[in-house]
Amino acid sequence: MTGEHGGVRAILAALADLVVPEECGGCGRPGTPWCECCAARLIDVPRQVFPRIDPGIPVWSMARYGGPMASAVVNLKEHRRRDLAPVLGGALARGLVALGRWGELPQSRRLVLVPAPTRILAARSRGGDTVTAVAEEAAAILGAGIRVAPVLATGALTRDSAGLGAGARSANLAGAERLRRPLPTAVIGDRRRPGVPVVLVDDVLTTGATAAHAAAELTRNGASVAAVVVLANA
Repeated sequence: MTGEHGGVRAILAALADLVVPEECGGCGRPGTPWCECCAARLIDVPRQVFPRIDPGIPVWSMARYGGPMASAVVNLKEHRRRDLAPVLGGALARGLVALGRWGELPQSRRLVLVPAPTRILAARSRGGDTVTAVAEEAAAILGAGIRVAPVLATGALTRDSAGLGAGARSANLAGAERLRRPLPTAVIGDRRRPGVPVVLVDDVLTTGATAAHAAAELTRNGASVAAVVVLANA
C-alpha cells in the first residue's frame, strides 16, 4: 500500500511539473528550484553602500541588484515563489553574522529585525509580506536571540515608488511610514536595561528614501536603529 501511495505521489508530482515546470529561481535552469551555481553566486560578504538619501546610519547590501539575486527577489515578490524565502533568508543571515564579526553591529546576543513597510495592497497581491518572510527565515537560522518585529506600515494612499526619483520618492513617503503597533518593550528599554538594537531590513535599496523615513520613525518612537541591511542595492 505504501508503494502504491508513493507511486501516486510521483505521478502527481510529474503532472504538476508539466503544468508548472520546476526551475531555478535565479537562472531558470530546469529541474531544480535553486541551482548550485546560483547558490555559489549568492555567497558573498556585505558591502557598505551610500544611498542618495542618507538615513543617518550605516547601510549594508548583500549584492548589487542583478543576476540570481535580482531574479530571486522578483520571483519571490511578483511570482509567489515562497520557496525562495529560505534562500534569501540564508543570505541575510550570513550577512548579519559577518557584520557582527566585523564589529559593525552592537555586541549583543539579541537583535530585532524590523522589516521595511510594504503597501497593504502590494502585500496582498503577493500572498503576504515578502520582506517579513525573508527576515523570519534569517531569524530562524540565527537562533533564539533574534526576533522579527513587523511594526511598520505604509499608508493606504501612498503611491508605488517604482520609477520615481529620489526627491519624488522622499516626498511620496513623507509621513506615510508609521508604526502600526507599539514597539516591543525590549526594543525601547528602561532605566535598568538598554533597548535591544534594531536592524532595518529591506529587499532592494534604490534611493534610500524608504530606509530614511522608516529609520526616522523607529528612532522617534524610542528604538536604537543600528543599521539598514538590504538584500540588494540598485
